Amino acid sequence: MSLSRSPVPEAVPDGPTVEGPIRVDARTKNLTKRLAHGDIAVINHKDLDQVSAYALVSCKPAAVVNAAASISGAYPNLGPKILVEAGVPLIDQAGEELLTQITEGATGRVVGDQVIVEGRLIAEGKRLDLAMVEEAMEHARGNISEQIEAFSRNTMQYVREERELLLDGIRLPEVRTELEGRYVLVVVRGYHYKEDLQTLRPFIREARPVLIGVDGGADALMELGYRPDIIVGDMDSVGDAALKSGAEIIVHAYRDGRAPGLERVEALGIEDAIALPAIGTSEDVAMLLADGKGAELIVAVGTHATLIEFLDKGRQGMASTFLTRLRLGSKLVDAKGVSLLYRSRISSAALTWLVLAGMLAVLAALAATPGGRTAMGVLAVRWDDLLALIGGLFG
Repeated sequence: MSLSRSPVPEAVPDGPTVEGPIRVDARTKNLTKRLAHGDIAVINHKDLDQVSAYALVSCKPAAVVNAAASISGAYPNLGPKILVEAGVPLIDQAGEELLTQITEGATGRVVGDQVIVEGRLIAEGKRLDLAMVEEAMEHARGNISEQIEAFSRNTMQYVREERELLLDGIRLPEVRTELEGRYVLVVVRGYHYKEDLQTLRPFIREARPVLIGVDGGADALMELGYRPDIIVGDMDSVGDAALKSGAEIIVHAYRDGRAPGLERVEALGIEDAIALPAIGTSEDVAMLLADGKGAELIVAVGTHATLIEFLDKGRQGMASTFLTRLRLGSKLVDAKGVSLLYRSRISSAALTWLVLAGMLAVLAALAATPGGRTAMGVLAVRWDDLLALIGGLFG
């Protein structure tokens, strides 16, 4: 429930109070790029998803004020629960007018379920606690069957419309990076992408796959010290540093050729970016590119494959993803499967035995020559002296 600017009533409502600079953005993923510890985040995010919630928590805000319903009841989204369990105050349904009534950087206070800026009551919502969130999630579980039915219906409708994706694939551009016969790692900034990338470090070090970042997935690679070879996406959530890292840039365009992200790339002085019109999501395009260029294996990090993940992204169907996975077949492997099955070729135990074997070989060589035997005798005397010294210290 949004309120107009009015003086704070004398009786301030009971409840915890937090104060800090306000950061406001209708797009949560844009806000988290500048949100800092102790800030108050103002968002407009209906059915707050897991990825956005984890991104908010990692910024350690003083509070999160959502103009929309954090859980509408359409499906049991986990975002609100993640925030509440992390101890972040969550004020829900504060009204969309809030976004235009607050100035970025102004100092605000959240008192109970009210938002106060410069001594004025700006908005009043509903402060969610864990019991309220779990009750809303339980109610939403009763609607999941309807969501599954609608989701399946939309998926099959788009499968009929987009069947050429399965039959013909997409028109592939020429790229500098050689993918024929190589392993490819496709990184999307999705669920548990950081943990998956950490577990894949031995695989990346030894298999040296081609690294493809899908939008913010390129930043994820950069954060861990890797440089992406190719960046695919509409370029709305990837940082400038990744774009200027030397990676090949493929801008995912609409089917009619419009590529809004191309202007941003060219503004950074990147002149060899490629606009690729294609149906489906950017992660689908990245996988189809790797497959079409002859990749031997495609490992996916953070991609979306379950119903809840697609509902979290606000998608009404998964036709392109369904068709893409049919086309790739067994060539596509999830990162979690690779991390469980793949082990470094040289274990620490094997390395220890290798060092011991080398030392024994050196000792055997020394024992086979007069000079070596003399050196070993000198070392033995020194060793005895060291043991005697140690014994004297403790005697």
